[in-house]
Amino acid sequence: MDLSIIGLNFGYAVLGVVLMWVSYRVFDGLTPRVDFADELKKGNVAVAIFIGALFISIALIVGNALN
Repeated sequence: MDLSIIGLNFGYAVLGVVLMWVSYRVFDGLTPRVDFADELKKGNVAVAIFIGALFISIALIVGNALN
């Protein structure tokens, strides 16, 4: 087992998580009237589904970009 491949995969995983966090923060900044964290604490299922769909779409884009 080659450690450089494991390190590269770990680096890609960290990069993917960072890009997902940055894109969430950008989207959160573009919608100043909606407080996503507060809506999630209230139990708003629609917001939870929307954020889940946002994360899945960002993950697909980042995954395809890294290949």
